[in-house]
This record gives sequence, structure tokens and C-alpha cells, in this order.
Amino acid sequence: MTDSSYLVFPSIDPVIFSLGPLSVRWYGLMYLVGFIAAYLLAHKRLENTNWSKDQLSDLLFWGFVGVIVGGRLGYVLFYQFGMFLDNPLYLFKIWSGGMSFHGGLLGVIAALYWQSKRMQARFLEVGDFVAPLVPIGLGAGRIGNFLNAELWGRTTDVPWAIIFPGAGGEPRHPSQLYEFALEGVVLFAILWLYSAKPRPVGAVSGLFLLGYGCFRFIVEYFREPDAHIGLYQMGLSQGQLLCLPMIALGIWLLVRAYRSTPAATKKQ
Repeated sequence: MTDSSYLVFPSIDPVIFSLGPLSVRWYGLMYLVGFIAAYLLAHKRLENTNWSKDQLSDLLFWGFVGVIVGGRLGYVLFYQFGMFLDNPLYLFKIWSGGMSFHGGLLGVIAALYWQSKRMQARFLEVGDFVAPLVPIGLGAGRIGNFLNAELWGRTTDVPWAIIFPGAGGEPRHPSQLYEFALEGVVLFAILWLYSAKPRPVGAVSGLFLLGYGCFRFIVEYFREPDAHIGLYQMGLSQGQLLCLPMIALGIWLLVRAYRSTPAATKKQ
């Protein structure tokens, strides 16, 4: 196929509109979509718990803070550690670089652990409640990546390949859309249906970690590795290495849940 046979990514301004010094960007809007979706779904599930609306609001607020703070810390420490050592203030340059899912996950885990203590609830029960709320935000974030023409895939000759601006003029996998489909749509469907019936405490959290870890590991084979990191031994990317502990922990939580915990009496 010639280059004309492939889709060419249109020129899309990352800024949707500006109000004075305030700029509304596609990526920020996608974060907002994810947060609103999580809020609405959480309120729908609240009737299956003995928590108050105030407790839920605090849980979601600090969970969102964990996403932002952990996501930025994770990006800097996992992907730009050398730059951080050269200039620690790079951590606060949020306009430079991006966010890391794995860092955001650690931030959320820390927030949920703290809130579970305040709510006098079991940590894994809180995790089981929150896990099905996450994939919509993940999917929305990947749409934001696609609209920003960033985090594109590896070169390919598949008919649906796209030529992204700034990607060398070569057709590439739209890996952002693969992640949207798997980490967003498919993972949400799996977790929502699975959590619709009583499950052992920790099982929903385990399934989330296992599902995301596996889906992300697969998509990384189609996603262009970070140029300054490249691939490690056995052709694994940084993202794949970070997914391996997730997969192992997810399997452990599922096995532990079904071996030692009776099925929950309430839907999570």
C-alpha cells in the first residue's frame, strides 16, 4: 500500500476553547468525563452499601486526588526519573510530560486505604466498590490521547493504520483506540457484570488488577515504546514490566478471596 492508502490523522487543536488565561483541553475534558461517570455510577451502587452520601463524596474526592497526584508522580518516577534527578522541580511542571496509570493506581490505593480507615470499612470492600467505576475514566483518557495524537502505536501495514502528525510520516497502529476498547469498554463490562452478584471480598479488586494488567500487557505490543526507554530484555516495554506485579497481585487476590472469604451478603 502507498501512504495515500492509509488514514491521515486530521489536525485537531488540543485546546477546545479558551476563556481568558484558562484553556480547556481535550485531555482535561476526558478526565472530567471519567470523574462524572464514576460519580454517577457510585451513587447508583451506594444503595447496596451501608455508607452515607457524605462518606461516598469524601471517598470519591480523595480518590480523584490520588489519581492526579499519583499519576504525575508515577510518570516522573517511572518514565522520567533521570530528568527528575537533574531537576527535581520538573515534578511540578505539569504542562510538561504526562500522567502514568500505574502511578495513578498507587495514588488511588493510598487514598482508598486512608478513607477505609475513616469509614471503618475493610480496605478490600472499598476497593471492590471502586474498581468497576474506573474503566470508563480509563477509556475516556485513551480517547483524549487519541485526540491529542499522542502515545501512538508501532508502525504497521494494517488497513486501519493511521499516519499521526509528528510520528515520522509512517502508518501506525491506533493503539489508543485499542486501549479504549479493552481497558475501557471490555473491562467495564466484565467488572460491572461480575460485581452485579455477591462475590467474595477482594475478588472484584483482583479481577480489575488482573484484567487491566493483561489488557495493557497485550496492547503494549502494538504501542510505540517510549523513545528514551525503549525495550528491555525479552522485548518487554516499561508498561509491560509495570503490569506484571498487577497481574500477579490480581491472581493472588482472586485465589485468596475464593479460598478464605465467604461470598459477600451484599452486592458491591
